[in-house]
Amino acid sequence: MSWELPPLGAIRVFEAAARLGSFTKAAEELGMTQSAASYQIKVLEERAGTPLFIRKTRHIALTEAGQQLAPHASDAFSALADAWVATKGGATGVLSVTTMETFATNWLAVWLGTFQLMHPDLAVKVNTSPRLVDFTREDMDIGIRTGTGNWPGLTAHYLFKADYTPMLSPRLAESVGGIRRPEDLYKVPLCCADDPWWKIWFEAAGRSFEPDRVIAGPMLGSQAYDAMAALTDRGAAILTRNIYSALLAKGQLIQPFEVLGSDGDGYWLAHLESRRNVPKIKAFRDWVLAQTAEIRAQEERQT
Repeated sequence: MSWELPPLGAIRVFEAAARLGSFTKAAEELGMTQSAASYQIKVLEERAGTPLFIRKTRHIALTEAGQQLAPHASDAFSALADAWVATKGGATGVLSVTTMETFATNWLAVWLGTFQLMHPDLAVKVNTSPRLVDFTREDMDIGIRTGTGNWPGLTAHYLFKADYTPMLSPRLAESVGGIRRPEDLYKVPLCCADDPWWKIWFEAAGRSFEPDRVIAGPMLGSQAYDAMAALTDRGAAILTRNIYSALLAKGQLIQPFEVLGSDGDGYWLAHLESRRNVPKIKAFRDWVLAQTAEIRAQEERQT
């Protein structure tokens, strides 16, 4: 089979320049001079018969034709790199995972050591950020996020529900004579009392949320920080049950009520569909799914 393709070197420079938005940065990444990179782009544009970049005084921008070509070029080089890794065999190198701080500190930090023992030649690099990444442009392999699993271009694997419920330390509960009814929560400070989850939970418990009765607790803006506040007796926090099960099992936090609030979201593991068979991605995906299998089984038994 014959392929009508431009020079691979020119495509490589184009992909880097499109991704980085600069001929100079592309040249630096590829270890060549800026003039050499510009020449490769000129060769490619002559082959294409149309400009691929708009040259401006201090930056470059993709033309319509360049915008059409750029994602396919990135996908092609990504697939080639993955195929080369697979050819060498095994899950090796660096696996980049993006997730929220809550999941990283309270699930990954607890269990990741077992994965590293199974795959000593694979280093896991975790980036904690609430921002959704663009897998086609950023150096990330896997994302773990909350939502409904509907992200175009990605394959998403369901892990468990993101349902939530009030938790607090046993000491704080004892200090007010116990938390036996939803109304007893008004006796202690509520962390992030303006979080919509509180209202949803109270309604799930058959009560109306009464903000005027709330003792305002720390406003920390993150489940991870709210949990720390709860552990140190500073208030009750509304937390994801499946994320904080270890602290509940140790008795460091208590869950006074079985009622769970829900906004329909779950935790999902996602990656590019085109990279589903990359050894390092497959190894991590299969491990996470195995680690969370019992939670999913329990959810099925409860439905």
